[in-house]
Amino acid sequence: MLPMDPSEADPTYPATVLKADEWNTRVIFQLSDVDVDSPNAKLREYSKAMMLRDITWAEHLQLNGCVMVRLRGPKNDNLAEIIKKRTKGHWFIQVPITNPEMATFEHRKDATEAEIAKAQKVDPWSWWNSLRFATNHDEKIKVVLELNDSDRPSRETVRRWLGESIEAVIIPSSLFVLNRSNYYVLQKEWQIIIGHFISMRAKIIISTNPTDKAISQYADYARKLIKDNTDAHNLERYENMLETPLQPLFDNLDTHTYEIFEIDPVKYKLYQDAIQQALLDRVSDEEAKTKLTVIMVLGGGRGPLARAAFNAAEITKRKVRVYIIEKNPSAIRTLSNMVKTLWSNKDVHIFSKDMRDFAPPELADILVSELLGSFGDNELSPECLDGALKLLKDDGISIPCKSTSYINPIMSAVVHNNVCQAPAATAFNCGYVVLLKNVYDIDEPKALFEFKHPNRDKVVDNTRYKELSFKVQKDCVIHGIGGYFDTVLYKDIILSINPLTHTQGMFSWFPMFFPTQPHTVLTGDTISIKFWRCVDPDKVWYEWQLSAPVEGERHNVDGAGYNMRL
Repeated sequence: MLPMDPSEADPTYPATVLKADEWNTRVIFQLSDVDVDSPNAKLREYSKAMMLRDITWAEHLQLNGCVMVRLRGPKNDNLAEIIKKRTKGHWFIQVPITNPEMATFEHRKDATEAEIAKAQKVDPWSWWNSLRFATNHDEKIKVVLELNDSDRPSRETVRRWLGESIEAVIIPSSLFVLNRSNYYVLQKEWQIIIGHFISMRAKIIISTNPTDKAISQYADYARKLIKDNTDAHNLERYENMLETPLQPLFDNLDTHTYEIFEIDPVKYKLYQDAIQQALLDRVSDEEAKTKLTVIMVLGGGRGPLARAAFNAAEITKRKVRVYIIEKNPSAIRTLSNMVKTLWSNKDVHIFSKDMRDFAPPELADILVSELLGSFGDNELSPECLDGALKLLKDDGISIPCKSTSYINPIMSAVVHNNVCQAPAATAFNCGYVVLLKNVYDIDEPKALFEFKHPNRDKVVDNTRYKELSFKVQKDCVIHGIGGYFDTVLYKDIILSINPLTHTQGMFSWFPMFFPTQPHTVLTGDTISIKFWRCVDPDKVWYEWQLSAPVEGERHNVDGAGYNMRL
């Protein structure tokens, strides 16, 4: 049956049904379910005319609203052209989470195993992905994911969708079942799946007949589901947002930045534990009252490491002398006040110096620093601690004593769109600090570069190069490289933002993100990534390149887009 005549001028409702602001804020326009990419030329032209008529009506009613259209299959070139030409508002692309054809087999006795197997291989995500590339990754296009009761998606399918820009999830009323209290609920498996999308800030749409008498129950249940699964936290405003990495060696930090670091409930407790263990190892119980341990805090900030050192000394009943070296003159004012008001009875000395230029009155037994960035060495801890080696006794201890960076290929349409908003000249040549939220880890992180402290090599070389390979678990798009680190403070006391070993409750560091141009990769493909750490007399920088399954461009050559100044 052909669609309605596109010249039909009598709408089913007038514009005066709602106020102008209500059209913009309370309505999503569902476009007619027509096939603008039909192989039938006549049907295709009728469909295009019908869709354009719907869009014209929607744009008349909304200044900057939303229209929703359902993907019908893998061919969507005409739809892509329509989307590109229509610039007002957002497009919500309704995509089935699994192949809709699977539902038909419940009612077909003639379906063969070969037909079912073929249908199972159809992946509607690929329909969406083709449309995404055809529209040049336009940020105004978002996914509305449609669930169905005939085929529950696999765990990996759900994980992959979490890396997309999901606006909403459609739950058909057929997914609801009556519980023992005669109340409509979702089965546990569906609760978990939908909960993942809610945690990614996706909205919920219930699809049902307007005359369904259980609508209020569905709505109540959806509200409870949202309440139970919303990932609420104080750092929510940072999710998927690009931040320029700090350069504390070159720039002086402000008090706001110091305060964010200091409220971390975990990091300084672990530093205190590390200092405590080092004191016990260096000074026996018999020597506790007579032997003095010299602790140098490199980068004192507003005092949290010095506080950890004093706490550790008090707990272990060891004598310590603490030198605080800080180059930020504003931070020195705060530290000086702390010495007068909090530590007046402590053996503590403050020096307003760059640690690399400091000539100490005596050498340290223990060096304590927190010069680590989101990628471990990206705040130049190797260069700083190598320069501070002259401050340490030959048998001295460095806390931390080792840092390791990690990378993995990731898909994140939201972060990619944010990168595209950055200045074109540097957008894909910068490493960003990002609280990764809407992300799909294509494979697990692998160790990249390692630095040990103190480094007593005769020739110190902090340049690095490595090529790592990863396996693709499911068809997806690589948008960039996730960067993480872990550090050994002392012995078995470790801080980590590696997703596999993340220190529970710690939020001082967000991951790094190194963008690449988007490339579709297929199940079983090997992704190879080349990574360089480069050093010259003035700066340190990273370069990165996708080398398989396709060879991409080499990013940030010579540190043109992003570097760390010495």
